[in-house]
Amino acid sequence: MSTGTQTVLAAQVEAAAKAAGLVVVATGEGKDFSGGPTTRFTLALAANTAKTQVLELSAAFDFNGAGLKSVVESYLAETAKRLKNPRPDCYLTLHGLPLSFGKFEWPFHASTSGADTYIVHGEARLEDGNESALHAKIAASMTRTFAEVVPALEQPFAESFIYNAVRKTMDQGQLELVKSGNRQPVPVTTRYYSQKRKKFIFNDTNEAQRQLFLAAKAFWLSGVLGGGEPVWLLDPRDAQYLDSTVDELKKTVQALAGEGLIRLAADTEFATPTEALMGHKAQYEQELAEALQFIKPSFNEEMRAGHTNM
Repeated sequence: MSTGTQTVLAAQVEAAAKAAGLVVVATGEGKDFSGGPTTRFTLALAANTAKTQVLELSAAFDFNGAGLKSVVESYLAETAKRLKNPRPDCYLTLHGLPLSFGKFEWPFHASTSGADTYIVHGEARLEDGNESALHAKIAASMTRTFAEVVPALEQPFAESFIYNAVRKTMDQGQLELVKSGNRQPVPVTTRYYSQKRKKFIFNDTNEAQRQLFLAAKAFWLSGVLGGGEPVWLLDPRDAQYLDSTVDELKKTVQALAGEGLIRLAADTEFATPTEALMGHKAQYEQELAEALQFIKPSFNEEMRAGHTNM
């Protein structure tokens, strides 16, 4: 890969990062799954360089075109907001599982098994405040038909829906959190995308469910994992996951504040749990235990004993 091409990409990322309130604190060379060259940019908040996130792009990637540039700019603007979280890597599932996402190997690579899919590998870990060893190694597979609606097979264009597909697959009890094990499949198909509405769809939620979700998010990501620091409750990734909008989430946040369950920060997109919400610790821990039980594989005991009808 020519130095000139890498320099162009670096300049593009630095300019877009600066516009979003970020700085590039480190740049390094990497390799994708197939051995192709990538560039790894470590991004940080300009106002707090202790908070970082890695952006990995194909070394030859050029996002100067209008259709690509706007997506990258939006991704970096969201990243700047997310890096203000005490744990920017953490998300919550509808069943109440706090998870961290990491070790993703961008960009997508073509399947090596002969399947007509693109793959990205990563990991989701249980974050319950007790340094749990439970995790799931993930192989998220995207069909070529689905790939047609994605402008580029790079991190800024896919990270959101891949994380939400992992959460959805967990909601369905099709991913297990284990102490060790092989990669588990996360299929990403056109069922997650509405051609008519031109948007991703993962869950159909109502206001009551969104209130429960955001309250639990404040409890876990701020109260338990974040040392009481404000957490971003208007994350567009959550809006996508809940088939909602940021405006609808804003109304939900206001309702929770009105009920005395959260305390809004100076930036009202962020909030902390109140003492009243933290008083529901036993309830949230019970929901977590039930969610872990739900995703645990079960066996037909009669078949195990040889009582089959075959």
